[in-house]
Amino acid sequence: MIKAGIIGATGYAGAELVRLLAGHKDVDIVWYGSRSYINDNYANVYRNFCKIVDARCLDDNLGELADQADVIFTATPQGFLASVLTEEILEKTKVIDLSADFRIKDVAVYEKWYSIEHKSPQFLAEAVYGLCEINREKIRGARLVANPGCYTTCSILTAYPLAREGLIDMDTLIVDAKSGTSGAGRGAKVPNLFCEVNENIKAYGVATHRHTPEIEEQLGYAAGRPVTLSFTPHLVPMNRGILATEYASLQEMVSWEEVKKIYEKYYGKETFIRVLDQGVCPETKWVEGSNYVDIGFQIDPRTGRIILMGAIDNLVKGAAGQAVQNMNLLFGLPETQGLELVPMFP
Repeated sequence: MIKAGIIGATGYAGAELVRLLAGHKDVDIVWYGSRSYINDNYANVYRNFCKIVDARCLDDNLGELADQADVIFTATPQGFLASVLTEEILEKTKVIDLSADFRIKDVAVYEKWYSIEHKSPQFLAEAVYGLCEINREKIRGARLVANPGCYTTCSILTAYPLAREGLIDMDTLIVDAKSGTSGAGRGAKVPNLFCEVNENIKAYGVATHRHTPEIEEQLGYAAGRPVTLSFTPHLVPMNRGILATEYASLQEMVSWEEVKKIYEKYYGKETFIRVLDQGVCPETKWVEGSNYVDIGFQIDPRTGRIILMGAIDNLVKGAAGQAVQNMNLLFGLPETQGLELVPMFP
């Protein structure tokens, strides 16, 4: 059995990790870390785990946990892991970080967008960006995996094949994305109160959202050159889900069938990416509670543009599910182990 520890187990992404790992036949959770609920019964924090999880919440002592766990998941705010990670920890255990601390290779870019000092830049070079469908082989041999963000997972996977093939003008790419409120975390914040969110939709982080450089960096690798794009996130009154709608000018006019072949070239054998039929648009309700990514597209010959659409569950493929997928790769397990989840409806 793989012994797993979770730091940040009482946040939304951490709780989703507990849900997925509790049903994983090869994993035993040995540490439910939570700075806010130390010594409280985990099932009292999340009563859906009543009679399922019989354990108390522990602290966030990564050094002690490294002596007990084969893999540590850190579902923590930006800056936490970078402030405590050491070579000694990485010599003992593997770490999958759900924060942004090791996603961006340029420390100056990280510090600019996140407004904090990076405390352990010496590990940036070896950290592997954990987007499994793109970096699968690199992930297998990693000690430190930077689990991608939810907006970034959806945005990158939706455009990646066309960026790789040079089919779109990357200088024209616009990403317009909507997220459910769980993407903002469990902390009490006035903008996320029911009366603030319900019956409302709003843009935020306009031209400043910190996932922007992550999307640019990864699509830049795909395109083979630096990419600058416009990314605008929106908050919508639902619990889960992300829908990204992306617009770009085509380099040449192509048919729907030609574009579909490009997606099939990259994703045809991917279990968790579903490229939809012509005329079918992704919807968040058809991926809820699952690790799937639904992708669709429409060519607009009038404008010479293509409209790309992607949908994910932000807590599963956008966070915990992807982290489990990364863990499976690290330990040589079937990549789908513990993730064979049919989307929930209604």
